[in-house]
Amino acid sequence: MTNLPPPEPRSSRIGLDEIIGIVVAFTTIGTILLVTLTQRDKVFNLSRSIGSSATNRTTDATEPLTPPEPQPSVTLEETRSPEPKAIDPSTSPTPVTSLPAGTPKRVPSSLPLPVPSTPIAEASPETSPTTTVETVKFADVPEDLWARPYIDALGTREIMRGFQDGTFKPGSSITRAEFAALLQKAFKQEPKQKVPNFKDVSANFWALPAIEETAKIGFLRGYPGNVFQPKQKISRVQVLVALASGLGLTPTASSKEVLQTYQDAEQIPNYAKQQVSAATKAGLVVNYPNPKLLNPNRDATRAEVAAFVYQALVEAGKVEPIPSKYVVQP
Repeated sequence: MTNLPPPEPRSSRIGLDEIIGIVVAFTTIGTILLVTLTQRDKVFNLSRSIGSSATNRTTDATEPLTPPEPQPSVTLEETRSPEPKAIDPSTSPTPVTSLPAGTPKRVPSSLPLPVPSTPIAEASPETSPTTTVETVKFADVPEDLWARPYIDALGTREIMRGFQDGTFKPGSSITRAEFAALLQKAFKQEPKQKVPNFKDVSANFWALPAIEETAKIGFLRGYPGNVFQPKQKISRVQVLVALASGLGLTPTASSKEVLQTYQDAEQIPNYAKQQVSAATKAGLVVNYPNPKLLNPNRDATRAEVAAFVYQALVEAGKVEPIPSKYVVQP
């Protein structure tokens, strides 16, 4: 048997090939770890992006969409105010102010909008119990004038006006044309008869409409020959006849007895006796200073006409009576 030599002791040094192999192994392992970590980060970021997109889509799906049409006049500043501003109903709606980029598009659905109050309708003078009418005062009508209440009443109602200087001229006479204009303002009645074509009233005469209207409703008549004499001063008896005719007053069976109230009854023209009797019975006659004197043929003053016309309005039920001791009581 051959004796083999004892094995040589193994060297503890690492060879070059082993070092290279270790380096390559660690390099490979490091590369694998680096790649693995990089891919995990990308996957993590991708998951976050997907989750964020899903969250945004969910939020957008649950939020109300901004309407394309302009909303009522509510601005961003108004939504921050504790009390909303009133909206002028006469202006057109104002679009909502656009919000900065990135701000969620939310439209407040429960914002209280103020409703403009409806103005209270003003009451007309005819229906309002508190309405007062300012009394017209004339410079030449003293407080103690017997016709002052009648003049003030007609002046306040603009039935009988004064002159540009603020006077009334109560003692002045009045023409037939002026009396027709006064009657037109005081009375509105249905026409009773046709209007004759007065030869002495031209088409451009200022009082033609009043003359025609008062003739239609039976207050005034012309003279024979279709003349009216518009510039003629009207007498007291003519005023009473016109008022009695226009109101349709009829005399009573005791008309003669009524006329005996006047001390100058014999001066009353025959054509006027029936109407004067009816006017007296109805309380239209106001005689100053003596109620027993009619003075039928004297020119009527503006004060006397005011008293006669007012009493005619009382008879028509348009005004309240004015107490006076000069109203004739037959």
